[in-house]
Amino acid sequence: MGKHINLPTNGTQCIGAYVAEAEGKPKGGLVVIQEIFGVNEHIRNVVDRFAAMGYTAIAPAFFDHLETGVELDYSEQGMQRGKQLVGEVGLDRAVEDVASAADAIASAGKIGTVGYCWGGTVAFLSAIRLGLPSVSYYGARNVPFLGETLKAPVMFHFGEKDPSISADMVAKHRQMLPDMDVYTYAGAGHAFNRDIDPSHYHRESAELALKRTLAFFDHLAGA
Repeated sequence: MGKHINLPTNGTQCIGAYVAEAEGKPKGGLVVIQEIFGVNEHIRNVVDRFAAMGYTAIAPAFFDHLETGVELDYSEQGMQRGKQLVGEVGLDRAVEDVASAADAIASAGKIGTVGYCWGGTVAFLSAIRLGLPSVSYYGARNVPFLGETLKAPVMFHFGEKDPSISADMVAKHRQMLPDMDVYTYAGAGHAFNRDIDPSHYHRESAELALKRTLAFFDHLAGA
């Protein structure tokens, strides 16, 4: 359904992006923000799924700043490489790329973001710094930014069995952002939306989180 495009950034370098357009008039646009594994099959599937649900969606390939076409597997080696790459890219540059991706699909209407894992924190920062309504899935790096001023609403999803995000961390989201929706999912761990990875996927939680995510964006879009 989707296609690969080149995406201008704030610097002189272009990066890649995977984009899928909604059929007919879109409800709006969504920037889909990757985990630490790159714009791989799972993230492309997420983009295609949102397009099928009426949103033009785009996933910028942040790692292209460092190495073109990175797609990592879910092994320990892939995880360590991914952590290294996100450390080199940094959150600030990722947020700048989100802004570029949002501009690329601006014709779709109101733009929001949805991010997963590391991307969950990038999505949260996009609401703070770019004013884009955002949904953050299991963003383990969110806590240092909870005191910053939001310029747009955010919805948060966390698995109750996520070893990287404690109950105290989730509680801090509710304490610091009492007007935002913070959902937890019993039986779900980290990356519970990753449906091509049986070791992490939790179908019931993923389906409910997606339903809530769509309701969030549909409301903002007036759909």
